Amino acid sequence: MGRIPRWDVLGFGAVAVDDLIYVDHHPLPDSKTTVRDLRREGGGLTGTALVAAARLGARAAYAGVLGDDELSHFTLQAFEREEVDCTPVIHRPGARPIHSFVIVDLSTAQRSILASFHGVVQRPPEAMTEELIESCRVLFVDHTNVPGGLRAVEIAHGLGIPVVADIEFMREPGVEKLLDRVDHLIIGVELAEEITGRADPAAAVKALASPSRACCVVTAGERGCWYAERDGEARHFPAFRVETVDTTGCGDVFHGAYAAWIAQGGDVPEAIRVASAAAALKAMHPGGRSGIPGRMAVLQFLEERSI
Repeated sequence: MGRIPRWDVLGFGAVAVDDLIYVDHHPLPDSKTTVRDLRREGGGLTGTALVAAARLGARAAYAGVLGDDELSHFTLQAFEREEVDCTPVIHRPGARPIHSFVIVDLSTAQRSILASFHGVVQRPPEAMTEELIESCRVLFVDHTNVPGGLRAVEIAHGLGIPVVADIEFMREPGVEKLLDRVDHLIIGVELAEEITGRADPAAAVKALASPSRACCVVTAGERGCWYAERDGEARHFPAFRVETVDTTGCGDVFHGAYAAWIAQGGDVPEAIRVASAAAALKAMHPGGRSGIPGRMAVLQFLEERSI
């Protein structure tokens, strides 16, 4: 008998506790401003992607490292509410998630993130076992754990498991190798230009495409995204027009929805469409995770659009 995956999407990268601060306008230096609202939510590239995948109906699991502090407990409880399986988590005294303070400008819906990585511990390569990786349909990695990510990707490829990645920065040693080995690469337009030297997203996605890569996607906010499958042809999918309230987590939601759709047997164009809809719906609500739509909301939204 073939393997029967326990999870659709397994991730072990960045999770965060976000303290969101809403202001009328982003404060200037040496100024004062009134805080209109405060809220605490779970966040992080992988953390938010896994919640998005779960709300899209995927069986998601988190396999990072957490401790016994307040922030770790908050993270685990938030995952539990979303039915993200945390049984693979490694518990280590002193470990904790990223702690972020997110300033949201209500006039533009844009945000600035102040992140503390104090106490953050990554899952080590030796803890990336075949038994763990073979339990998923899709492996999700990000740029915050390159050594572990490289080992996990190696195992996944040996088992024929596709890898979806969220890479925001190229600062970590070895991240170039990780980027090259990802099956479904989804990056922002700024990073795409940095890597390829091409400001045009269509040209950048063509440069990043490869017959060995299932898909490369370059996202560009309200301009939509460009993607190329193995044939290397650049295709554009326009962003859905919505009334934007808060862009916090939109990119992470795109990644998670895409991974969920691929894990559940969808093809790349379908995954792009679903991910774009999920990100648009999230942008209509405040917070990084609270506004993530469920599967039925996404499908209904798409039914109402002709794109």
